[in-house]
Amino acid sequence: MSRKRGALAVGSIGMLIFLQATNISILTTTQSSIAADLDAFEFVTWFTSSYLIAMSSLAPLMGRLSQVFSPRMCMFFSTVIMCLGCIVTALSNSFKMFIVGRALAGAGGSGIFIVAIIIAIQMTSPQKRGLYIGLANCGMTVGISLGAVIAGAVEPKIGWKPLFGIQAPISMLAGFGLLAGIPANMAPKANDFQHTTLREKLGRIDYSGAILLIALIVLFLLGLSGPSVLVAPLILSGLALPLFILNEIYIAKDPVIPIKVVRSRGTLLSCLATVGFMTARWGVLFYTPVYALAVRDWKPAVAGSILIPTNAGFATGGLLAGVFHIRRDGSFYMHSVVSMMLFPLTFLVLAFISTSDSTWGLYVLMVFCNGALAGASLNYTLVHLLHLTLPDVHPIVLSLLATFRGFAGSFGSAIGGGFFGRVLHKSLVDGFADAGLEDKAGLIRTLLGSPATVGRLEGKEKEVAVSAYEDAIKALFLGAVGLSVVVALVQAGTGWDAPPKRYEQIVEEEEVEGEAGIIGGT
Repeated sequence: MSRKRGALAVGSIGMLIFLQATNISILTTTQSSIAADLDAFEFVTWFTSSYLIAMSSLAPLMGRLSQVFSPRMCMFFSTVIMCLGCIVTALSNSFKMFIVGRALAGAGGSGIFIVAIIIAIQMTSPQKRGLYIGLANCGMTVGISLGAVIAGAVEPKIGWKPLFGIQAPISMLAGFGLLAGIPANMAPKANDFQHTTLREKLGRIDYSGAILLIALIVLFLLGLSGPSVLVAPLILSGLALPLFILNEIYIAKDPVIPIKVVRSRGTLLSCLATVGFMTARWGVLFYTPVYALAVRDWKPAVAGSILIPTNAGFATGGLLAGVFHIRRDGSFYMHSVVSMMLFPLTFLVLAFISTSDSTWGLYVLMVFCNGALAGASLNYTLVHLLHLTLPDVHPIVLSLLATFRGFAGSFGSAIGGGFFGRVLHKSLVDGFADAGLEDKAGLIRTLLGSPATVGRLEGKEKEVAVSAYEDAIKALFLGAVGLSVVVALVQAGTGWDAPPKRYEQIVEEEEVEGEAGIIGGT
């Protein structure tokens, strides 16, 4: 590739990752206006969850398709779907249509970040691998930061619909730039699908596994995301899990999630640690702007800027680890465990300083440290997982890790949002009752979906609302502390030894071959 084509490819991929990320954070500063226009205050958690559920559910399939077809075409196809989803969202006049558009955009986003990581791993040397993974993470974190800021500043002037509509032409422009930048003959190393026909390739896709996985995730999140825990969806998700496992073992020719790979302790525990770690991390990404809106009474544009220091920390931690440290193959066991053990300390401090009168400088410092530890930990755990697995399964392992990382956004939005909403609802009800304020059911419904409403209240109503949001955010961050501690213990269980085939078995095979040569010579 020439430098011009390389720059075009990198710029196009970076833009697509940026747009994918903005779709995650754009709702943090616009949800109040959207909820009011669509009369959907009690369903605001689904504004983001619908996008993230679709993205994380389809990520394993897109990781597999990037092996069956070319990563270049898979990413372009994802771009087209994301463009369509943005158009539907921009034209929405009802909650259902809005959710359909968000789900379509999420389905398209599923094949962008994961394929970009696969390209970075397969087409770069071990010395530069950490750098390119760090750059991809930077694109994601910059999009999350600026998405909330730009949306908060622009939405009051032009409305929320153009914010989604403008993404359609930009994403298609980046998609065609991707096609022009990456040569058609540039593909990963040869695999079983290289010489098969299109019909044979389509026949090998695990459609039943993809459907069961989507049903499993949607039912599980539906049961935990609402104002109250729903038992029926949780039971159905429990029934879907064994069906999915049996499908992957006995029916699927090429499983979405190969069970034989997940049986590896290092792979399984790394994936579980990642989903728990990032679920906790999403608490900061989703709810620090809510804290700024409801408790600090900031304007939406300023509230969104709270994501800048934490995502600057994320980019800094990831790049420092990638550029200066991850410059070799091998184990990064201690680095991943230590960074994960420090992570919950930031949540513990944030839980007690998320108040209306805390020192703002300390708050910025803690969200920065939270992001820096997250960025470094993700890089360390990724390269350590590559050390724990054989090279021929790295594409599958990477797609699995990206899938579980995508689950975290869904869990953080849906489950974290459900927990936050339940604590907030109870605090509002109890607070208004203790203050002697009656008939506030309508106000409570509005406050649950519109944190910006707090700034328009006065007197006791505002005191109760601010206190309720403080209670909910504190409970959420304390929950993140407990989850992060468990995650660090899970990561510690991954071990540090590489599989025998990669080192010892190669030596043994060479010794056997040498002995055979000596015997043959005699």
